[in-house]
Amino acid sequence: MAPRFDGTDELYAYLLGFVNVEKGQKTVFKLDRMRALCERLGDPQKRYETVHVAGSKGKGSVSAMIARILEASGRRVGLYTSPHLLRWKERMSMAGDEMDERLILAAGDDVTALVDGAIPSDFPGNEYPTYFELTTLIAFCAFARAGCDAAVIETGLGGRLDSTNVVDSALSVITPIELEHTEWLGDTIALIAAEKAGIIKPGRPCCASYQVPEAREVLVRSCERRGSPFLEAPTLTNARDVAIGLEGTSAAIFFSAPLSQRFPGGIMASTPMIGQIQAQNMALALLAAAQIDGDFSAQAAQAGLSKAFLPARFQVLARDPAIVLDGAHTPDSVRLALDSFQALFPGPKALLFACADDKRHAAMAAALAPSFDRITLTRPGTFKKGDLTALCTSFDAAGAEYRACEDHAQAIHVACAEAAALGLPLLVTGSFYLCSEFARLEESRDYR
Repeated sequence: MAPRFDGTDELYAYLLGFVNVEKGQKTVFKLDRMRALCERLGDPQKRYETVHVAGSKGKGSVSAMIARILEASGRRVGLYTSPHLLRWKERMSMAGDEMDERLILAAGDDVTALVDGAIPSDFPGNEYPTYFELTTLIAFCAFARAGCDAAVIETGLGGRLDSTNVVDSALSVITPIELEHTEWLGDTIALIAAEKAGIIKPGRPCCASYQVPEAREVLVRSCERRGSPFLEAPTLTNARDVAIGLEGTSAAIFFSAPLSQRFPGGIMASTPMIGQIQAQNMALALLAAAQIDGDFSAQAAQAGLSKAFLPARFQVLARDPAIVLDGAHTPDSVRLALDSFQALFPGPKALLFACADDKRHAAMAAALAPSFDRITLTRPGTFKKGDLTALCTSFDAAGAEYRACEDHAQAIHVACAEAAALGLPLLVTGSFYLCSEFARLEESRDYR
């Protein structure tokens, strides 16, 4: 039977008719509806081994790395990430490679059949499923149809009540936690960490990167209550001889026992993803992959990491002058992006910045403003609401001179034209949605 939708763009348009938190629409987070929908579909998320990844920054990069390592070890691996940059179908892939669209459309038929002609009372809570719930269900079904024996699933928001938290994961992975989404997750590090810790499953290990003390304490207590081993990458791994360049990041990753017995000389690793933090991400990904596939070789690890990539994670779009897209949208993540940008481009530089109005733009402005000679501020596009007036106030407080453009397309054109004329490297950051708009214009060659 022919699929209902002519393509994944049409399927995406259909899904946008449901409540979408990414667009700022409101909902009540809960899992009963998601569990019921999965059950109606035969629980596709239980047909493969799952790694569940949460955190405030770096979780997409770590997810991609774990997926590639497992793939290089001979597994058939699905990878679920968000948001997408250019096309919705990017969210579900085969370890990062594009999935056969026919599988996604067939999964879309499975899922949309549950909501076609339905009324709110047909679902727990008397509410229709959300856009993210339906997208997550489609990914679960697509991975099952693809014959995956493993999947790496990145949370969308938080963890405890995130739609992805219906998986019975063999392993949870938690990247650095900081203040974010405070209207949903709480206004302290401890509260946010508790939401992230909600993905930890009883008796299953949790691998964590470096955490500030408030977050670490919550994670340790959560693991103790669940009887889950707490594996800290900063104490069990060590990244040395880190080098970053326009081609990516390399490091020598060493391990404590028992992995040190298998890899006494460590693993010389490299990834096309750029930044000092990517060395820590590689170490965490290797530690996590070892809990799932204890037989992976150094060669498989190296091969997998060498293919790990996600767009808009310090992505170099052009070189002369350089244009870099980085979806950083928290103070710590923009500082990391800035550190890498300064290391690679130590001279005068330009910034194009926008962020959603719920982000901590004052702290990001304070971090970024002193380092740029030309600054253009705008809105993050039409998908996500941005408050340009408030953003300008934050950059004023940081003592910055800047240009403000209401229209993001105009801002992109102006910032690129100025950077090209002056020969300045340009950093585009503050929002994945701004990076997405930039990438769309770049794809059509209409951004200069």
